Amino acid sequence: MVAARITVNGKETAISPAAPHTTVLDFLRERGLTGTKEGCAEGECGACAVLVARPGTNKPTDWVAVNACLVPVAALDGQEVVTSEGLATAGTPGTPPTLHPVQEELAVRGGSQCGYCTPGFVCSMAAEYYRPDRCPHAEPADGAGPAQVAAPGQVAAPGHGAGPDLGPNGFDLHALSGNLCRCTGYRPIRDAAFAVGQPAEDDPLAQRRDQSPPDPVPTVYTRDGSAFLRPGTLAEALRLLRERPDAVVVAGSTDWGVEVNIRSCRAACVVAVDRLPALRELRVEADHIEIGAALTLTEIERRLDGSVPLLAELFPQFASRLIRNSATLGGNLGTGSPIGDSPPALLALEASVVLADADGEREVPLADYFTGYRQSVRRPGELIRAVRVPLPLSPVVAFHKIAKRRFDDISSVAVAFALAVEDGIVRKARIGLGGVAATPIRALAAEAALEGRPWAVETVEAAARVLRVQGTPMNDHRASAAYRSAMLGQSLRKLYARTTEAVSS
Repeated sequence: MVAARITVNGKETAISPAAPHTTVLDFLRERGLTGTKEGCAEGECGACAVLVARPGTNKPTDWVAVNACLVPVAALDGQEVVTSEGLATAGTPGTPPTLHPVQEELAVRGGSQCGYCTPGFVCSMAAEYYRPDRCPHAEPADGAGPAQVAAPGQVAAPGHGAGPDLGPNGFDLHALSGNLCRCTGYRPIRDAAFAVGQPAEDDPLAQRRDQSPPDPVPTVYTRDGSAFLRPGTLAEALRLLRERPDAVVVAGSTDWGVEVNIRSCRAACVVAVDRLPALRELRVEADHIEIGAALTLTEIERRLDGSVPLLAELFPQFASRLIRNSATLGGNLGTGSPIGDSPPALLALEASVVLADADGEREVPLADYFTGYRQSVRRPGELIRAVRVPLPLSPVVAFHKIAKRRFDDISSVAVAFALAVEDGIVRKARIGLGGVAATPIRALAAEAALEGRPWAVETVEAAARVLRVQGTPMNDHRASAAYRSAMLGQSLRKLYARTTEAVSS
């Protein structure tokens, strides 16, 4: 087996002697690349952002920004990483380097004060700078600000913002939703983002997009009694899990990375499945859509391109772009968390999970998947291979996330609706809930209160009273039980108001 290696800023280096749990952040800083900072160690501040070359949507390669504090460096065996230092162009001996256009705009527009968060902003901005489908829009007539590309309440191009969040240069401010600044203020940072142009033809990182990204390589990295393993095939992964029932399975490491950093968890064996081809397919069949469990949320968002409207509403509210660039549906469902954002939407879509082990596969409705707090029907040795969403889709959908912040926050309550209304009658209603019970649940009683009845105020009010008492809302630091109950009922009223407004307009 070839020794594990990583290419950083164009230079290949051995991962050894780093321990298998060592993060990309610590690996870089130990080698003098101290632009990459640790702020929160949880993937919430973005000070640690770096660029990674990944399979592209519109070009062979995309430069993707990820949280270096969460990703084990062994997970990037054979991969390419660019840090904030690597974006600048080296000058001749005795002269300073030439700043990257993103760095230049941040400097001249006062986008940095203490500078601690700046390298992370630079990398997230650079990822958006190199997004192949970033296209300029017309300036407003008065030139006072960014182009207005969608009216309030409307959905713009999936993942690319709406209204004031999308600059005239096509820059999507949601690319920076995972980066926090505590002293500069966001206006000069926004001004810098909206000022960058298109990459020059001779820009080496822009040219790199036209070449294929590095192929994932099988990895066996062991040190001090611990192992990081990346099998080359699904069959090999399932064999490993049968032999090593103690193994921790990771994809984007957005959950496990927090356990390593905050709780000092160490696993004797980690098995990475994020690059397995069998878990990275997205297929649209006659009666269902199958989404590979190891596709990142960003990849799903861009490949679906709004064709599943409920998911299109979910994705911008799921953590931040930095997290969505690594997180997967398989990981979000695999943790079994009652406050994960994807389960309510998938429950409303009547999705099922395809579970695979060394003996074969089985399909389980998501409504039957969760059995208790962070528990499921998934057996030792089983992987979530895919998520299946049945077709056709219900046309009336909404995802309501109630949280203290609009973006990049844990929900107090999450509610997903998928309704079919024909001739003014609710023919079908599916409602998924998160944050109101020990597991994500279907609001079966509220669904029954809607189905077969007119889509009218009286029906909605009656169903809202039922919805208020679904699950077992509790008091905690995020919200009170009374508030959660109120939000459940109010979410249905909000959906009704939105649909009636759409009809009247």
